Amino acid sequence: MPTPRKQQISLSDTPFYHCISRCVRRTFLCGTDSATQKDYSHRKQWIVERLTLLANTFAIEVCAYAVMSNHCHTVLKINAPLAQSWSNKEVIQRWEQLFSLPVLVERYLNGQCQSEAEQNKARKTINLFRERLMDISWFMRCLNEYIARKANAEDQCTGRFWEGRFKSQALLDEQAILSCMVYVDLNPIRAGLCDTLEQSNYTSIKQRIGTLTETTRQSSQPLSQQTPTIKLSAFIGSSLKENGIAFTLTDYLELADWTGRIIREDKRGYIKPTTPSILQKLQLDEQTWMNTVQGFSIGFYSFIGPEQQLKSLCQKQNRHWVRGINVCRKLFKLKQPCPVPI
Repeated sequence: MPTPRKQQISLSDTPFYHCISRCVRRTFLCGTDSATQKDYSHRKQWIVERLTLLANTFAIEVCAYAVMSNHCHTVLKINAPLAQSWSNKEVIQRWEQLFSLPVLVERYLNGQCQSEAEQNKARKTINLFRERLMDISWFMRCLNEYIARKANAEDQCTGRFWEGRFKSQALLDEQAILSCMVYVDLNPIRAGLCDTLEQSNYTSIKQRIGTLTETTRQSSQPLSQQTPTIKLSAFIGSSLKENGIAFTLTDYLELADWTGRIIREDKRGYIKPTTPSILQKLQLDEQTWMNTVQGFSIGFYSFIGPEQQLKSLCQKQNRHWVRGINVCRKLFKLKQPCPVPI
């Protein structure tokens, strides 16, 4: 029996989650369908536009994304403190960007609720909106349902567009987070759609490179051709507890480039002689890192991280065992704490 979604999301253990949505049967999300030869490439823009809106509306940050021919990857971070800091008015304004407001909430916003009972009921509804705006399930619902309806309207059909709701994996430590982000960003290269990170269209790493080098400026393009920029979680080079990712962007780009070269057999002659310094920070050797990245497609399940954290999670949720713990035991070693500089 599948694990209930509420048991797969554990904010006390991690705010980071890898989500995958796959199209049903042979339906193509974007790209050219080999069966019908119909080109759906324009749908990539739908995903980017929707993610742009959702990242600016929800208290959920997009760490990485990749839009493929029949599936989509996102690595998301729940920012619960941000949602709690919003005023009731801001919560209403954000919710209104996605859904129609109940009459009672509209009256509360306009100061028309006279009785204490009405005000309390309105506040209760607003608190429900606040919880949903930091909920992975609602984020993915707002993405997948929108795309499904639009694709079905274009195809003039009804029925399922996605295989299911979505698959999620909790990322419990830095190694899991970074390896998953690299796995997602390297999807187009592994699929043979491009040869370099700079050519990996509709991925977060292409967007980060473009922002860093300013090579993808769109100011000279017509407004209709401009690609929205998704608000991505920042690399801050410090603690994961802060508002961002605990490494530098240059370290991450070096790591992704090195990983992409070593995965592809025809690129072995171009591997740099030096191992990326970020692996030393993670206290990992090259083979362990490569096995971890490749594990997202073959060996990992709902929770990914060190054995100690998986056992702690089992105790909290009254589980006896977590699927995939044997793989995690081999790949996620207990790290020694780094000495604090004086």
